[in-house]
Amino acid sequence: MAVLGNPDMLTRKIKLCHINAHITCRLCDGYLIDATTVTECLHTFCRSCLVKYLEENNTCPTCRIVIHQSHPLQYIGHDRTMQDIVYKLVPGLQEAEIKKQRDFYQKLGMEVPGDIKGDHCHMKTHLDQRNGDTKTEDAVHKEPGEEKPEEENDYHRSDEQVSICLECNSSKLRGLKRKWIRCSAQATVLHLKKFIAKKLNLTSFNELDILCNEEILGKDHTLKFVVVTRWRFKKSPLLLHYRPKMDLL
Repeated sequence: MAVLGNPDMLTRKIKLCHINAHITCRLCDGYLIDATTVTECLHTFCRSCLVKYLEENNTCPTCRIVIHQSHPLQYIGHDRTMQDIVYKLVPGLQEAEIKKQRDFYQKLGMEVPGDIKGDHCHMKTHLDQRNGDTKTEDAVHKEPGEEKPEEENDYHRSDEQVSICLECNSSKLRGLKRKWIRCSAQATVLHLKKFIAKKLNLTSFNELDILCNEEILGKDHTLKFVVVTRWRFKKSPLLLHYRPKMDLL
C-alpha cells in the first residue's frame, strides 16, 4: 500500500532514444507516419513507404515472411493505435506533419482536405485532452445541458471526402438505386460492404466482394488507401464494383 500511495514510486522516465527502434520505420528510418501494419507478422511501417516497397516485393521488409504471393497490399492495415502513440511520444511531430501536408496541397494549388483543416484547427484541443483537460474555449461558455459529444455534431464531415460510384458486377445481385455516394476517406471497404448488404437486404455482408480495377479489395483498406494505390491519376469518382463472394481455391 505504501508503494501505491507514493506516485514517485510508480513514475519512471525513459529517454526517447531508448524506444526509437519501436516507433520508427525500417524503410525510411524516420518516425512512423500513417502507421501501417502487416497482418501476417505485425511489423509496422509508414504507409507510403510500405506501399512503395510492396509494388515490387511481396515479403515483409523486416522478417522477410511472404505476405501474399500476388496481392500483398490486401494484407496490410492502418494502425491507428500505433500512430497515436508515436504522436504522443514525439513532441511536435503531428504538427509538423500537418504543416507539410497543408504546404503540399497549397503548392499544387489544390484545396486542403477537410481532415487536415480540422486537425490544424483543433490541435490545441487534442493536446489539452491528452493532458487531462477536456474543455475547449467554446465549452467554457456553454451551459451544462448544451454540451454534446463531438461525434454527434460532425459525423466525419470534416474528414477528407471521397466520391464513389458503386456498380453491380453480377446478375445475381441487383444494382443500388443510388449508386453515387460521398463519404469519409477514412471509411473502410468493410463499411462499404455493410452499407451495400443493408441496402440489398442481404443476410450477411461477408457474402460480398468489392473490386477496384477487377482486383478484390481487402476489408481493412481505407478508401484513401484505395484511391492512392488503385486509382492514381484518375478522375473522380472512384469506381468500385461489388459481386457475390467467390471462394478462391
